[in-house]
Amino acid sequence: MSVTSREVHLIARPVGEPAPTDFALVETTLADPGPGQVLVRNDWISVDPYMRGRMNDTKSYVAPYALGEPMDGGAVGTVIASGDDSVPVGASVLHALGWREHALLPAGAVRVVDTTAVPAGAYLNALGMIGLTAYAGLTEVAPVREGDVVFVSGAAGAVGSIAGQLARKLGASRVVGSAGGPEKKRRLVEEFGYDAAIDYREGDLEKQLAEVAPDGVDVYFDNVGGDHLRAAIAAMRDHGRIALCGAISQYNATGPVPGPDNLFLAVGKRLSLRGFIVGDHGHLMGEYVRRASGWLADGELRTEETVVDGIDDAVTAFLAMMRGANTGKMLVRLTD
Repeated sequence: MSVTSREVHLIARPVGEPAPTDFALVETTLADPGPGQVLVRNDWISVDPYMRGRMNDTKSYVAPYALGEPMDGGAVGTVIASGDDSVPVGASVLHALGWREHALLPAGAVRVVDTTAVPAGAYLNALGMIGLTAYAGLTEVAPVREGDVVFVSGAAGAVGSIAGQLARKLGASRVVGSAGGPEKKRRLVEEFGYDAAIDYREGDLEKQLAEVAPDGVDVYFDNVGGDHLRAAIAAMRDHGRIALCGAISQYNATGPVPGPDNLFLAVGKRLSLRGFIVGDHGHLMGEYVRRASGWLADGELRTEETVVDGIDDAVTAFLAMMRGANTGKMLVRLTD
């Protein structure tokens, strides 16, 4: 049952902020699955900040996207044809060939998931790499200890909105976050369990952080870099830990970005600054999913999704996410 499908290709390397003209929506035909293959209709696809780095032709922890080829990323879909009895037609599967309506891939490259117990989108959010990123950062990279004060930047985003809640469950006595705009600031406190929040658009992050964390910060989960990292270093207590997860403030930079000009404080404060990639912490996935599934079922872990419909608007969703238009995880829904 070959199918006609549409997929998003990168056709030009972005300079600075990506533009719609850097992408193309291409129609293709996929063949019937052969032995050991499955044909999947994608129901949900993920757009994530790390994908911006893959649009550059530079060496990194993950290969750059090839020009004129479909991009990839997390997706959840339904098997519509199968050449492998272990992945039957009708199964919901998690896989890495997003940015397209249909995917033909080896059965070994998909994981069957239960979308009756939790929504399909959860596997691209709290029960997937997003949730694991927050968990790994706060348990192995910059471990939260009982009574710690924790600061999270990008706190209304996919990882940040979960990280603040996990910090509390791991023993933090106070959790503060940074987001853009008064509405997100309000939601951090009222919906995502933060004790206090700052609006980075108001400026003077160091002063704002001192007001919401007057006794200093023990753990900083960094999704932003730049001025947020500088403010956090200034606020850190002795022997503080910093998990360097992302630096979205500089992903569209066209030249070298200077580091924090107060890094010398890390010496006197004996700080630990550790970068990490979630792929290095896959051994935690089973433990994390067991814990998070219970929290989700009990309503103790709140998740949020910003949903855009249709492959036609996948690029729009990505560009909006990079500008901070989302609260929680940005997802593209391909089927009703």
